[in-house]
Amino acid sequence: MGNIAIGGDNPIRIQSMATVDTNDTEGCVAQAKRIIDAGGELVRFTTQGTREAENMKNISARLKEDGYMTPLVADVHFTAHVADVAAQYCEKVRINPGNYVDPGRVFKHLEYTDEEYAEELKKIEAKLIPFLNICKEHHTAIRIGVNHGSLSDRIMSRYGDTPEGIVESCMEFLRICKREDFNDIVISIKASNTVVMVTTVRLLVKTMDKEDMHYPLHLGVTEAGEGEDGRIKSAVGIGALLTEGIGDTIRVSLSEEPEYEIPVARKLVDMIEECTALRAQAEANIKDDTIILTLDAPDWETLQLKAAMAVGALLIDKKATKLSIRNASFEEARLIELADNILQAARVKFTKTEYISCPGCGRTLYNLQETIAKIKAATSHLVGLKIGIMGCIVNGPGEMADADYGYVGAGRGKISLYKQKVCVEKNIPEEEAVDKLLELINKDLQ
Repeated sequence: MGNIAIGGDNPIRIQSMATVDTNDTEGCVAQAKRIIDAGGELVRFTTQGTREAENMKNISARLKEDGYMTPLVADVHFTAHVADVAAQYCEKVRINPGNYVDPGRVFKHLEYTDEEYAEELKKIEAKLIPFLNICKEHHTAIRIGVNHGSLSDRIMSRYGDTPEGIVESCMEFLRICKREDFNDIVISIKASNTVVMVTTVRLLVKTMDKEDMHYPLHLGVTEAGEGEDGRIKSAVGIGALLTEGIGDTIRVSLSEEPEYEIPVARKLVDMIEECTALRAQAEANIKDDTIILTLDAPDWETLQLKAAMAVGALLIDKKATKLSIRNASFEEARLIELADNILQAARVKFTKTEYISCPGCGRTLYNLQETIAKIKAATSHLVGLKIGIMGCIVNGPGEMADADYGYVGAGRGKISLYKQKVCVEKNIPEEEAVDKLLELINKDLQ
């Protein structure tokens, strides 16, 4: 794909996604350069409409003029035709099976006979096959990118909110690709819940093996958050799979500037061999339901990532429910807090508020980083409460199904508030929305 190869014996590739408006050519080019200069090997842009897809031609040309040959990826959700356009200008197009053909998710239970369900699959073929033909003509790769937060009502109605449903959402598209002899494919299955993410990717690998499919896998924990929490959650989920030999390309999704994701991802890749050995040692030394992990690290971030990566799979698989981290360079209190943060990231034990926040992209409808800071400052004392903070509606209600409350961009300068899956207030002016969220939470806590 483009000037890099993914999968097989090739290196694990590192990528990120632009956060500026895809119509802003200058902004996109500048941000892409920062990502590439930091070590990013693919750069993704949201193309929510034909105009954005068309502008990928300009972004690509400008980058190539300046000597940046890194492959560009178009991210398509609700409009299949946009993928047809983007495929002419990008090295790869990401499509989301949950909303590429199926209507937007409204959490409605649907009943299908087997014949009716088969007819729904024909609708996928009708949209997907012409797209694959365009990709063949232009030598464009695709990513079949399933998000736990945007499974269709059709899949949810038949399979429930399960790993099996997530995998089937992917396999429906993959089987068509195989029948059409289209193999330039990367697959991703993402969730904000690390247990769901790891369990589902493992199941996907087994399912593909049964059907003699062998495609590269992209790994990521979506809506991981920012700061230490985002890094630890990503290291737990991505790291668990990397230590099992699963994964060909990764993205660490942080609610920060995208170039900040790259060095974190690089560290995870560089530590695979060491953390695989640490995982084996830790499993052999579990005592009294406690993983005892002794680590060396040159700095705090490396220690965080190494610890989370080494024990992620053990905690997700409930090999133990307690964690003791030992390191001579840092205070005991700090190591205990790190252990608690890793346990929370693996969904074992909650000791603080849980924030499910997206990294932002060109669809983001408000200042994400400022808003996260405001909400954290006002709610960080609410131990165990889960709050989703989403830039737009694409994965919002779905990823927040696991959250108690949600704050979602609904339009430029407008916010909708959710209580679990239910929208309780729509189109609130952005300047009032954080206060309204706090009022909603406080009312329920009284």
